Amino acid sequence: MINIVLFEPEIPVNTGNIMRTCVATGSHLHLIKPLGFSLESKYIKRSGVNYVDKCKYTVYENIDDFFEKNKGEYYFLTRYGHKPHSSFDYSDKEKNYYFFFGKESTGIPPQILKPYIDRCMRMPMTSDVRALNVSNAVAIMTYEALRQQGYPNLLFDEPHKSKYFIEES
Repeated sequence: MINIVLFEPEIPVNTGNIMRTCVATGSHLHLIKPLGFSLESKYIKRSGVNYVDKCKYTVYENIDDFFEKNKGEYYFLTRYGHKPHSSFDYSDKEKNYYFFFGKESTGIPPQILKPYIDRCMRMPMTSDVRALNVSNAVAIMTYEALRQQGYPNLLFDEPHKSKYFIEES
């Protein structure tokens, strides 16, 4: 199971986009308080379009609450990481993988990362950019893990054929 963990997310539009990605990929979203917005926000609903109600998510009071309730393999996307996100093996479909993303302004505090320094990673990019938008990073990370697993339970064709559907010849 792929799990996306947002540590103290601040921007509702990012979380709405991430909720949509979680629905599209069958991933579970974990939100660690404090949140910088209300989950009833019109911005979450707008960015998640009409998929937010289908998102499987859990809200936690703090990071300790999360760690007490969730076991599995933890990975952290952070500016402190030195390994690319693609250098780890996520291919075991029986494992619970948890991918942590920090708050937009400051990331994940070093004291949380320190025990997991060997599981910290950074997506390669030019020196012109400090970080990707968190919703983009979540999508890239989620699809890398799913690629390694062979995209289990995901459709390769649109579920509803439209009048514009083109058959392969």
